[in-house]
Amino acid sequence: MEAASLPAALELVAGGGAGLSPEKRAVLGASLLLLQRDYRFERVWFWGCIQGVRGAYYIAEGLGPDRAAPRSRLYSLNCVEWSLLPPATEDIVAQAEQLKGRFQGDPSFEYEYTEINTEDAERLFEDGKELMIKEETRLVAMIEQIDRAVGIIPRGAFVKTPLGSVHENRNFEGLSLTEAKKLSSYFHFTEPVNLKNKTLLEKALLDPSTDFLDSLEHDIPQGSWTVQLEKGGTVVVLRSLLWLGLTFYHVPMTKQYGYVYFGTGEKNLDLPFML
Repeated sequence: MEAASLPAALELVAGGGAGLSPEKRAVLGASLLLLQRDYRFERVWFWGCIQGVRGAYYIAEGLGPDRAAPRSRLYSLNCVEWSLLPPATEDIVAQAEQLKGRFQGDPSFEYEYTEINTEDAERLFEDGKELMIKEETRLVAMIEQIDRAVGIIPRGAFVKTPLGSVHENRNFEGLSLTEAKKLSSYFHFTEPVNLKNKTLLEKALLDPSTDFLDSLEHDIPQGSWTVQLEKGGTVVVLRSLLWLGLTFYHVPMTKQYGYVYFGTGEKNLDLPFML
């Protein structure tokens, strides 16, 4: 969610019980603006908070002119001092997927590969890599996983230019209330997968400038999203049951939307059995 509208946005997603104390909101609101100035980001989003056993990680994302370009991610333990995280690579994500359990809240904490087979261990040894992974590295991979799986935007909020870059749509005035209650009106803000498998006839019905992402209606498993009307029916709130703690909000007929994550960084693997 936008750093500039953070207090109001946190109020809109507070129905799930998660949020920040008034002190944290005040400190965060000031430090994110300084972060935008110091790193010269065009926009700064407050991504959320991953709660560890001994502490919490507060996450921010910096964006440039091209919204589809890789985002700069930073974390803080106190909402004042920020540290830049390294880019997420496929290797880092694959390594972190093998780790289970809660975060500790200590960036220097090291995990040992306990469920790695002999072939993978030999490959890592040959590549000169240790059989250890720091929590900071795991944090990078976890943010990337959650963004890919449940980072979403409303349809029409962004447009893709003929050159391939993605920018905010200045003509976007929000979804109507009817459209805002449909899962098909929301897209994953990441590289599309299902879109490439559509037939030519299906693609002919899409607008290439706005329908260039995967919609939520085909997410697996079916039923992994809840759609609710809150604040007297004036706000549409989507919550992920796969990544518990991810909340998206949109005020119909306005440009107000965003998502935030407050959780432990653990995927709900039991969801298929709960539906």
